Amino acid sequence: MVKEHLPLEEVWQLLRARWTGRRLPVERIPLQQAHGALLAEDIVSPINVPHYPASAVDGYAVLSSSTSMATAATPAILDEGQYQWVNTGSFVPPDFDSVAMVEDTSLKDGKLYVYVSLSPGANLRPVGEDIVKGQIVAHFGDAVDPNLMALFYAIGMRELPVLSRPKVVFIPTGDEIVPRGHVEDPSYLPPGKVMESNSVMLECLFEKWKTPLFIGPHVKDDLKSLREALLKAAEEYDLVLIGAGSAKGKRDFTAEAIEHEGELLFHWVLMKPGRPALLGAVKDKPVIGMPGFPMSTMVVAWSVVYPLVELLMKGNLNEEKFLDDAMGTKEKLKASLLMSHTSPQGISEWLRVRAVQLGSKRYVWPLSGGSSSMRATAEADGFVLLSSKTYECPKGKELEVRLVRDVPWESRALFQGSDDPAVAKLVSYVRRRGADLIIRSVGSLGGLAALARGEAHLSAAHLLDPETGFYNDSYIASFKPMSDRWKRFLLFYRQQGFIVKKGNPKEIKSIEDLARTDVRIVNRQPGAGTRVLLDSMLKDHGIDASLIKGYDDQTVTHLDASCRVAWGLADVALGIKSAADALDLDFIPITEEPYEFVIPEDELRHPGIAALLDAISDEEFREEVDRMGGYRWP
Repeated sequence: MVKEHLPLEEVWQLLRARWTGRRLPVERIPLQQAHGALLAEDIVSPINVPHYPASAVDGYAVLSSSTSMATAATPAILDEGQYQWVNTGSFVPPDFDSVAMVEDTSLKDGKLYVYVSLSPGANLRPVGEDIVKGQIVAHFGDAVDPNLMALFYAIGMRELPVLSRPKVVFIPTGDEIVPRGHVEDPSYLPPGKVMESNSVMLECLFEKWKTPLFIGPHVKDDLKSLREALLKAAEEYDLVLIGAGSAKGKRDFTAEAIEHEGELLFHWVLMKPGRPALLGAVKDKPVIGMPGFPMSTMVVAWSVVYPLVELLMKGNLNEEKFLDDAMGTKEKLKASLLMSHTSPQGISEWLRVRAVQLGSKRYVWPLSGGSSSMRATAEADGFVLLSSKTYECPKGKELEVRLVRDVPWESRALFQGSDDPAVAKLVSYVRRRGADLIIRSVGSLGGLAALARGEAHLSAAHLLDPETGFYNDSYIASFKPMSDRWKRFLLFYRQQGFIVKKGNPKEIKSIEDLARTDVRIVNRQPGAGTRVLLDSMLKDHGIDASLIKGYDDQTVTHLDASCRVAWGLADVALGIKSAADALDLDFIPITEEPYEFVIPEDELRHPGIAALLDAISDEEFREEVDRMGGYRWP
């Protein structure tokens, strides 16, 4: 009977129960091909190393007894025949039992003067000093590294018994998939078609695991074709991965194909993402149905595929470290949540996180984006696996984090504040100066609040006070006394206006047009400076926000808002000119506003902040911003 909706721990139990002790046959491969392989047996040296008494220094082989009274003032004097010159590593004849270093001797008229007393064996490497014949020099499971390669060569091993790495094939499926190499430029893809990119990610993972991965021919959403491909793969490979088709949609045939040709062991894992994963066996070869979304593919590879690779290769699974090996964990640490998180009940959840150090404490926060988001997965510094018993994770809760990249804790600065595409360009300029910058777009008010709580190194704001007509002053003052120690840096002025489709088909010209029944807007989140500006304009013109279609539809960034307009999901958005230009949209200017960095005095010495303040004067950066359009330098 097929098991369904298994907790992750039960998946691992099933894998162990079915495949423990069933490792693939041992291979014997030439030494020159063995780098990175795992030994299938203990390696016993057939010889001594060195296999002769060898000099450890350049000097003279002597009998130690002939130097017993030697000192710097009264050297031992040896006649020819009582000594013999030897180089480092040279054979020392059995007539001698020690070597005098050349620095401790002098040769005059055929006589050797030795200025130190030597003991038997001095500066002499005896037979088997490094390796004794019959000694175990490497053990089962050891990875063959450069040092072992050299050692094996020295003892005469020219062939090694190694654990066989399983031959694995990945079969991409789906009518919507465009196979690799068929279209080089994704901009030419019609709607509904996507590039097959999961195989690229899996190839990199398998390369890191030092296991060969073969990419099979693309299979359309057709049960007969999938069954044929599955049977062929099960005959040729040790492990079969099928991309997509593991859910229960009308075109998802993986489970049905496995049941036709073999045995379905489980379907659905209580894990997010990766829920639709399934496992079966065809011709006694394991077959894994991989979900189609990239993050789902990644976590199923870590938590299901890699354990099977280990079992097929070694016959056992190291439960304490297999996830870290699969992920390539660089560091495992405890870090506090910078923001609260609610996890689905009864389901293990993978969080993609970024990390930063604030003061002496280390923090992480989850990245937004579903299992289809490649960007969020690529941005992550690490991952957190929340257990199925976890539900509410309050702000400040300590979590176990697996970092997959090196984090520059001391030099990384965290920006929380108003979104602007030009600020995103600063990251590279900060990195060129040996520091790092992370950007969280939380809006102007959200950024100032984070700064007041000590949850950021800097913020940025462009908040209009409708009462005074000035920007930022009253809002910053509301955070006293913390804001008394904040410094303000005017970065630039930028144009705000209406972003509309090319040609302005709805003929939007003024704020009053937003109240028309045939016009739909996309708004920004509460606390964003652009939202404050819109609300101020609506109030000035006596327009009730409830009359604006789309007023409650929110995006976090200017580019997101522009994308909504470009795709026809909204007719207009209030935003900056550079975002309109980036997507080839029309822009109707309304105002020019100051965009200011706000930085606590204590953070000015932070390496990331120092690098940022230097970078904003970089001519190359300023020229790049000028090309974006809609900015003016103070």
